[in-house]
Amino acid sequence: MADDLPALVSYLDGLPEPHIVFDLDYRIVAANTAYMREYAQNQDVKGRTCYEVSHHFNVPCDQAGESCPRTRALHSGQRERILHLHHTPCGEAYVNIELVPLKNPQGQAVYFIEKMEPLSLGHQNTRQQGMVGRSPAFRATLEMAMRVAPTTSSVLLLGESGTGKELVAQAIHDASPRASAPFVVVECASLTETLFESELFGHEKGAFTGATSARVGLAESANGGTLFLDEVGDIPLSMQVKLLRLLETGTFRHVGSSELRHTDVRVIAATHRPLREMIAQQQFREDLYHRLSTFPIRLPPLRERREDIPLLAETLLARVAPSRHLSISASGQQRLMDHPFSGNIRELRNVMERAALFCDGEVIERAHIEHALAADAWAATTTTTDPQLPGATQPLEAVSKSQRQALADAALWDAAQAHRGSRAELAASLGISERSLYRKLKALQAQVKPGTAR
Repeated sequence: MADDLPALVSYLDGLPEPHIVFDLDYRIVAANTAYMREYAQNQDVKGRTCYEVSHHFNVPCDQAGESCPRTRALHSGQRERILHLHHTPCGEAYVNIELVPLKNPQGQAVYFIEKMEPLSLGHQNTRQQGMVGRSPAFRATLEMAMRVAPTTSSVLLLGESGTGKELVAQAIHDASPRASAPFVVVECASLTETLFESELFGHEKGAFTGATSARVGLAESANGGTLFLDEVGDIPLSMQVKLLRLLETGTFRHVGSSELRHTDVRVIAATHRPLREMIAQQQFREDLYHRLSTFPIRLPPLRERREDIPLLAETLLARVAPSRHLSISASGQQRLMDHPFSGNIRELRNVMERAALFCDGEVIERAHIEHALAADAWAATTTTTDPQLPGATQPLEAVSKSQRQALADAALWDAAQAHRGSRAELAASLGISERSLYRKLKALQAQVKPGTAR
């Protein structure tokens, strides 16, 4: 087998994708030009282990918390694919790994060819757009997305509001053969029955009152590309059968026309609703569900990927305050990780934007985070987040008046303790008058006994 290596290396050197060949001991015996350029910075990697070069590990991947394609290929004897986080000259980036075992005449694997495909998403550069995370839950989502992206299969994204479903849909489109064609979003939740049909399929002039000209629908606009149906669970039941026809046949009619039209779209749908329960309640068509859910992907809420919060927070800071080079202190990061974030990434973004506004320096401290969270509690539009309060997991509407007042008092007190500016600035940040703030703080101070902390 070793005699065949020069010919193999010569072949690999002509390929555009990075390739290496390594032995049973993980030692690299050859690397093509593309690998040397993209991952080795033209430094010699022969004799070094693949896990040391790619991951900076001192033990094999499966001993360092990563899945190991070499171990899987050795056991299966077949080609294996896996998603890995690699070190590159530009920082950490997710890479699709494809591993093929090379066998001797006795059928035993003696070498492995590893092919690397860098992803255009999933990078860990906080100054760039894209999906960010390192947690097992995030990696599982990303790997599912990358498996289905090259196909034409319909995808159903399931997850709570604020988990980034549109970002995943865009990523699937960008990694598909349709990437150069349109990515068209249909906001299903905002459309009435009449508007939904007109927006999706288009209409003819005079089809209804106000239709002063013909209009091309979103399904037709997405021809050749991807149609993203956001909050598909909100589609009116009477419209679901027409959507099903579009998905099954690619045909539709403009409102006010009998002419059958055709479009070629790949459909990605998303919802936070329990579609199975809606089917049982006859609120959603079962045949449409099965047509949409060829490849379902569940997006984890932020509470299931807490280890990603510091990286996500840094990334969001770079987006909401691009002209500043802000960082977050260790105590600030811990406070973020302790917060439940019922609004997921969307809520985290809001908190970081407020924290950036409260911070005059370059480091966001725990006090800035507390201030940002307290301001959110004053808005009283999310769930109760103080675990010490009764009804901590209930909507505020379900919490008693006294419990709401206790929450508001605690939030105000925390904001006042964290604030370092004037009382007028604090009042403005909380959306109340300075006089009201003075009155509330005076009342709270009267409740706090000397020498004790609230």
